[in-house]
Order: sequence, then C-alpha cells, then structure tokens
Amino acid sequence: MKTPLINPERTTYRIDAAGRTLGRVASEAAHALLGKRSPLMVKHRTHPITVVVENASKLHISDARKKGKVYLRYTGYPGGQRAMTMAEMMEKKGVEEVVRRTVDGMIPRNKLRSARMKNLVVKA
Repeated sequence: MKTPLINPERTTYRIDAAGRTLGRVASEAAHALLGKRSPLMVKHRTHPITVVVENASKLHISDARKKGKVYLRYTGYPGGQRAMTMAEMMEKKGVEEVVRRTVDGMIPRNKLRSARMKNLVVKA
C-alpha cells in the first residue's frame, strides 16, 4: 500500500530581519524553504512556501564581517578568478543579494535548488 501524497496549500512565511544577524535570518529562511516547518514535508519535492525576508537593510552585520567576507567567482578563463568583499557587494548589488547568496549557500546542491530559491523574496 502506498502512502498518498498530499499537496499542501501555498503559504507565506515572513521573517523580520531588523536587528538580527545575517546567519540566523538566513538559517531560518533556508529551513522554511526546505519545507521543514511543514508537517507535510517530503524531501524529494518543493513545497509551495514563499519566504519573505523583510527589513533586510536593518540587519546587524559587523564591520569586520563586511571587510572579511569575500565572494569568489570564476569567469572560466585563465586568471579569471574575481573577488568581491561583502561591503563591495552591498554597495553594488544591495543587501538583498547578500541575503540571497547566504540562503543559497544553505540549500542543498541538487535539482530542487533553483526551484526553492525562486520562492525567496528579500525586501530592503
């Protein structure tokens, strides 16, 4: 006998980031995106859960963290490794991109990753 799959209804999970640290907010968002807050959690499916992180501009991020955290990317060409500090990232792309990349690093690297990340909304 097979256990029937129940399609959960779409829910919105809101996180207020004012005065909280980046890692704690990102961890809570990743936990919700994975569906672990739902009693109908199934590992092999994405859940219709939208996570909204509000007040991202009011996150508590220390100056040492802004200078010390480095985001690396590779262009694919020899000598093409590019580095950007968190302060530069916040200046160029905003704090929303920093939150998005932090949550992205906490989601498992599998085929469901991009579908889960589409359910993340970050508001300054």
